[in-house]
Amino acid sequence: MFNQRKFRGRKDLIEMQALARAFPEDHLHTTDLPWRLSSWALDDPDNIGLWVAENGRLVGWAVLQTPFWAVDFAIDRAQSASLLPHILRWADARAGQIQPTQYGHPAWFSMLFADQPERIHEMELAGWASQADVGANSWSKVWMYHQGVVPAIFLPDGFIIRPLAGSAELEAYAELQCSVFESKNMTADWRRRTLEYPGYCAETDLVVAAPDGRLAAFCIGWLDQKKRGQIEPCGVRSEFRNLGLGKAVLLECIQRLYAHGAGKIHLETDNYRNAALDLYRSVGFRVERNVLVFRKDYTE
Repeated sequence: MFNQRKFRGRKDLIEMQALARAFPEDHLHTTDLPWRLSSWALDDPDNIGLWVAENGRLVGWAVLQTPFWAVDFAIDRAQSASLLPHILRWADARAGQIQPTQYGHPAWFSMLFADQPERIHEMELAGWASQADVGANSWSKVWMYHQGVVPAIFLPDGFIIRPLAGSAELEAYAELQCSVFESKNMTADWRRRTLEYPGYCAETDLVVAAPDGRLAAFCIGWLDQKKRGQIEPCGVRSEFRNLGLGKAVLLECIQRLYAHGAGKIHLETDNYRNAALDLYRSVGFRVERNVLVFRKDYTE
């Protein structure tokens, strides 16, 4: 049995992270949760659903991630079959509540590993459809891993790879990421919260500075208590592309994660982005699992 309760603050965030990391084979986002759980979607506690057992232990959670148009969730494996339908009904209700507002979206997305048939079945029963084979707009992802030798790093003259300069560089970082992804989602407050998470490692939070001092690229590496590493996100400003900066900062981040004890490093990427796939494969990443993207359309 389980009950839903209200979000109570930072202590819940730590418990949410711990639940997902207890079942890493079941959830796409575990190691990088400090990144996602710092988003401004969580500024509104109504975007967070929590489910607890009779003894108060957290057994499931969900977040309507308005910046990503996504529903993130994590479930105790023993509760998965009975709890997932409740989570999806909650997501329906919350999506409907915010639909008329500036945060509403015409469609929401959620991701599952392709080898999770029970969860896939529940998603489909709730009206979510895989986007893996829908014609020209088909969308699916791959979960990749790196374990082994790091190739040599080459950086153009005048460029420097270094850690983010903490709170002094948050505005510059936010501007950089918005430019790279052509989005207004990233904010200095979001980025500040990532620095305040327990276990944050400044040495794997990297930027590339151009000769004129501008931030040209970034790559963030996350590491959990069990030494699982993950890259999220990574990007290069448009005017500095084709110089090898993305590969250089990615390799530096991988190298630093291994230096901090990582046994294996993961990342996710769309499987149709040939340039990204080629980059990751060129530095030693290999596909470990396929990921399905599910979509559900909503009207006001």
